[in-house]
Amino acid sequence: MDLNTVLDVRDARSPVPWRPGDAWLGGGTYLFSEPQPHLRRLVDLGRMGWEPVRELPDGALEIAATCTIAQLSRFGKAWGAPAAPLVEQCCRAFLASFKIWNMATVGGNLCNALPAGPMISLTAALDGVCLLRAQDGSLRRVPVADFVVGAGRKVLGEGELLRSVTLPARALASRTAFRQASLYGLGRSGALVIGVLDPVDGSLAVTVSAATVRPFRFWFPLPPDRRTLRAVIDAAVGADDWFDDIHGLPAWRRHMALRFAEEIRRELTGYTAETGDTTGTSAPGGLR
Repeated sequence: MDLNTVLDVRDARSPVPWRPGDAWLGGGTYLFSEPQPHLRRLVDLGRMGWEPVRELPDGALEIAATCTIAQLSRFGKAWGAPAAPLVEQCCRAFLASFKIWNMATVGGNLCNALPAGPMISLTAALDGVCLLRAQDGSLRRVPVADFVVGAGRKVLGEGELLRSVTLPARALASRTAFRQASLYGLGRSGALVIGVLDPVDGSLAVTVSAATVRPFRFWFPLPPDRRTLRAVIDAAVGADDWFDDIHGLPAWRRHMALRFAEEIRRELTGYTAETGDTTGTSAPGGLR
């Protein structure tokens, strides 16, 4: 779609004073998908030269905001970490054409803050941290789970830029489980739940997204039993937190999220049909 209110496109390598009507341009798949009558100038990040995915000395993974879904997918397929399968599962959750894969960016998906954003699901589940850069050059770090605060809402300030997302080494060494539901075969995610089991201390994190207006990450120091898991989710996710749109009613989204969370608990924590519980000890958990 043509943006006929845009009068200028500037290269982000040459800093310019931020003004009303400016917007960062990454892949542009959202910006050019619908009218943006408030925009007057785009600041293009396409030539910043940021390395798409970089393994850090401590084993962590830094994903540039300009990394495309295609680049992340290629990296994930060749990556040997235990959490590597989750990368491709979340990339496939886009259910998008190759054109979108080669243009849409990880940063754009996070900054759109749509409930069904699978890069939000991936990075929140793996305890990712956003690096944000303000117009004066100052930096701040915000956990992905706190970066998105509602449907289409994030904590970015005026002119602030998402530079990258860092995934810690410990999360990347974890076992993962993935569940996704949509009302139809090639539809937007109505519920997406990810489990991450820490190999060091046996803690379990369950992240609920797509079904909710923002990602909810629940951390348990020890694997919970079925009742505890359900109670913790229901206590934290209020009636207004379940998303409601054409892709699914809140009651259905809640049902699928709770069902998937239980399936993931069983898959990752040694559920036995004989006892109907995990082999570990129940423990309370909470948002983290």
